[in-house]
Amino acid sequence: MSAPQLVVHHDKDLMAQAAAARLITKVVDAQASRGHASVVLTGGRNGNGLLAALAAAPARDAVDWGRLDLWWGDERFLPEGDPERNVTQAREALLDSVPVDPKRVHAMPASDGPYGTDVEAAAEAYAEELARAAGPENHGAVPTFDVLMLGVGPDTHVASLFPELPAVRETERTVVGVRGAPKPPPTRITLTLPAIRAAREVWLLAAGEDKAQAVAIALSGAGEIQAPAAGAHGRARTLWLLDSAAASQLPRSLYPPASP
Repeated sequence: MSAPQLVVHHDKDLMAQAAAARLITKVVDAQASRGHASVVLTGGRNGNGLLAALAAAPARDAVDWGRLDLWWGDERFLPEGDPERNVTQAREALLDSVPVDPKRVHAMPASDGPYGTDVEAAAEAYAEELARAAGPENHGAVPTFDVLMLGVGPDTHVASLFPELPAVRETERTVVGVRGAPKPPPTRITLTLPAIRAAREVWLLAAGEDKAQAVAIALSGAGEIQAPAAGAHGRARTLWLLDSAAASQLPRSLYPPASP
């Protein structure tokens, strides 16, 4: 378990641009050392903002997009192409403008896919896809992701792990179906905390005053059942990327000395 590190930017636009630059560097370094890289994307306001900033960054061409595996931390269980699906939004923000290998874009199943409306079967299928991608060096049922990104909700949820709901209590399965989510749509697929913790680095993104209380709770020593964001950490690094509004309720002692 890695102790959280914080970077606080002046506003959400600077946060998105800096996070995009940071991600490019991580992917290029991984590809240089191992020949490929693996990243887990997140949706929502901040996740899509980062992808849009990445699409606009001149340095994006340093990435070998054909040697990058893309996964998702969660997905809304809606029909293929629905504008509310994270993968649909990611395609619009970035993926349609870069030469990704379609076989390396690992979207979670849609509700009109081969598993129909059976969200549990769809979740199990994604877990099996992750397991097939895991090598002996990963020591588990998922690949060791280079970077796994998560947006932090105002209620401290990450991915589709909501406070007190069964999914956040899962300790064995890597992917589960979610029913009755408090945020629409109610039916979703999500990685669990064990899968999230397989990542080398976990980045938690939060911007805006509506995220300030959640950030403060998650970084105050709260339990993961009550504050799922508190349970998200990487093997080597756990990085909180914030804007000044989202960090506004944190004690100044938590700020890193070099925060912009």
